[in-house]
Amino acid sequence: MVKSVSFAEAIRVYTQRPLIAMALLGFAAGLPNLLVADTLSAWLREDGIELKAIALFSLVGLAYSFKVLWAPFVDRLTIPGLSRLMGKRRSWMLVCQALIIGLLLTVAGTGASGNLALTALLAVSVAFTSATQDIVIDAWRIEAAEDRLQGSMAAVYQAGYRLAIIVAGALPLLLAEPLGWPGAYALMAGLMAVGLLGTLLAPVPEGDIKTERVQLSVRAFLLDPLADFFRRYGWMAVALLAVICLYRLTDFTLTIMNPFYLDLGFSKTEIAEVRKVFGVIASMVGVFTGGVLITRYGIRWPFFWGAVGSAVTNLLFFWLATQGHSLPALFVTIGIDNFFSGFAGACLIAFMSSLVNHKHTATQYALLSSVYSLPGKLLGGASGAIVEGVARHLPASYLMLFPTLGGPSLAEGAAKVGVAPTALLGGYGVFFLYTFALGVPAVIIAWWLAVRGPLNTSKTTSDTAA
Repeated sequence: MVKSVSFAEAIRVYTQRPLIAMALLGFAAGLPNLLVADTLSAWLREDGIELKAIALFSLVGLAYSFKVLWAPFVDRLTIPGLSRLMGKRRSWMLVCQALIIGLLLTVAGTGASGNLALTALLAVSVAFTSATQDIVIDAWRIEAAEDRLQGSMAAVYQAGYRLAIIVAGALPLLLAEPLGWPGAYALMAGLMAVGLLGTLLAPVPEGDIKTERVQLSVRAFLLDPLADFFRRYGWMAVALLAVICLYRLTDFTLTIMNPFYLDLGFSKTEIAEVRKVFGVIASMVGVFTGGVLITRYGIRWPFFWGAVGSAVTNLLFFWLATQGHSLPALFVTIGIDNFFSGFAGACLIAFMSSLVNHKHTATQYALLSSVYSLPGKLLGGASGAIVEGVARHLPASYLMLFPTLGGPSLAEGAAKVGVAPTALLGGYGVFFLYTFALGVPAVIIAWWLAVRGPLNTSKTTSDTAA
């Protein structure tokens, strides 16, 4: 069993050096993401680039989904000279961060629209380098802290990452007016110095300096890490991979939320204020709550309640749809949902971290992180079709259950679909019931794993030390 600590001790761990470094590295991991996606698209559009060309830039994000393909190389290869001086993980971080700074400065110097082919190449290069940095940061996070601190490490990582997403999404837009887009991107490149500071502050994991003779083969790089995972967990590996696939599925399928809020009659300003300000605060509270509870009690039951919260909170959106344009209802829904989103995110990162063997840290974690995001990406594209399809084909007996709900606030959205407001309410209602149902299997598996006991992180410590 995991030894319990007091709440004061669980909170005090956030002052430790690895936790401070983790927050800075989390910021460095999140910053490049939007700079080659949404923020870059704003620059391109302002320069008059067609939407169909801008849309292609979204494909650079595939680098984050396929990082497992080169994670084995990052896991095993060292950087000559620098790795012996700084350690393998920190040397990789330093090189990636220096490259990201250089690439962003190049984007600032050449301009986004002057040569679209060059801009696309630079964007892909930033995404590839950033995804490589993610691989290394994840590996360092798992190796640099003992298992009882993994929940707190996951919490501060997510806090730094989410803060960087806000900064990368808003600050360049504010700076582009007085400084121009090149000046804004140059300053964003400068903010990557936060990551350099985190790298220098990060302690070297035990044994990281040691170098070993690397066997360049598919078996050593990819098959051995996979075989190791199934050898350690046996048939239970299937349940572990299944719960990882399903754990955040309810959140990842909510790809139509902004249209949903607009259909309810909320203004863009109201949506931005509640989602991006109040919602971010709520998610941060959830992140740190998850980290404290994992440190205090271990991973088993926080992980289970994260699965419950992720599923049940989707029913709140159905309730919100029945309330129409109600700011109090929006605050309640966004607050609770974002709290559990942050809570579950911290639990999942700590859970996946507890499963990897330190001999194959980067490869196994990259595999698990790819597994958890893929199902949601595959199902998320069907969200709009489900809402509209259900709205057009719901039986009248269902619509009679909500004769006075939705009403005027759904009228404009319903007109776009060509159905009655109550029909659109029904479409959204069935969709949110569907997303809730997607989360039920994760709740069942998480409960079974918690009762069976394999989520006890002390088990992983003995495994990885073997």
